[in-house]
Amino acid sequence: MRRPHLLIMRFSALGDVAMTVPVIRSLALAYPDMRITVLSRPFARAFFEDLAPNVGFMEADLKMEYRGFKGLNTLFRRLAAKHFTAVADFHDVLRSRWLRLRFCLSGCRVVHVDKHRSERRHLLSSSRRELVMLPSPTDCYVEALAKLGFTVTPQFHSLFPAEGGNLNLLPAAIGPKKSYEQWIGVAPFAAHRGKSYPPKRMWEAITMIINHYPHARIFLFGNGPHERSVFDRWTAESSCCLAVYQHTESLHQELIIMSHLDVMISMDSANTHLASLVAIPVVSIWGATHPCAGFMGWGQSEDNAIQQDMPCRPCSIYGNKPCSRGDYACIESIPPVRIFNKVKEIISE
Repeated sequence: MRRPHLLIMRFSALGDVAMTVPVIRSLALAYPDMRITVLSRPFARAFFEDLAPNVGFMEADLKMEYRGFKGLNTLFRRLAAKHFTAVADFHDVLRSRWLRLRFCLSGCRVVHVDKHRSERRHLLSSSRRELVMLPSPTDCYVEALAKLGFTVTPQFHSLFPAEGGNLNLLPAAIGPKKSYEQWIGVAPFAAHRGKSYPPKRMWEAITMIINHYPHARIFLFGNGPHERSVFDRWTAESSCCLAVYQHTESLHQELIIMSHLDVMISMDSANTHLASLVAIPVVSIWGATHPCAGFMGWGQSEDNAIQQDMPCRPCSIYGNKPCSRGDYACIESIPPVRIFNKVKEIISE
């Protein structure tokens, strides 16, 4: 009998792909005789390369090499040559739908994730808004695998051993971590304004932290042009701050740093999910979005989520809609002292 070989497709952004890791790791351990190939964007290799002996990774650059339907057909031919016995579409967008259609026509067993779109619409409805916790992406992935007959109970702790990633793989400027130091990550930016805390207010929170913890090291995560300019200003103002982009060359190195943090401060963005993959508590800051939509980090406590109770929240699942009030009060009115107090609470524990 041919050994089962499952293809899992998930493209999308960094945080979305990160949320597949606990399920895929648990699936690999539950079915050690099954081969699993993850198809995703090139950056995701850091998540899956050493995840489990029976997990492989295949990258697909959909913007260049496999662009358009012609590119997707080329990609399908390369995938078909691997003779998968089943396909799980964890994305359910136009590109993945085309690929799974091709697999269906070739006689392969195919399932796709249910994103519970109607429940999401109800969550955003101003007339019928009800803050009920929706299924998380993890739940949706488990549901999809169950359709193929694979029972999975996600049990995942970290990408690294209990002591964290190997700091010797990083530049000398990073480590080692001294026993009297507090390592605190800060990722104040997100893809959309409705999820980004104002830099001026975040700097106030950082200043409170540094004043309370004089031996703290503040690791600043982010790498866009605007982020770099803000981080360069902050590192110039305080020697406690270190811009991670200046000292790392890969996502794997960033994950190593995160695995040694005492706490991460992050928006509802990718860095929340990256820190979750290395078992670090996250002080998550929520604006236009809401934890009820199911996007809390893996293993994170909602007690550590900082948010304002407003009748218009949530107004968006992904934070990409403009503010109906025009002032983004949901994120901009959060006092920096709330962030500081939550960090202090977590560190004291």
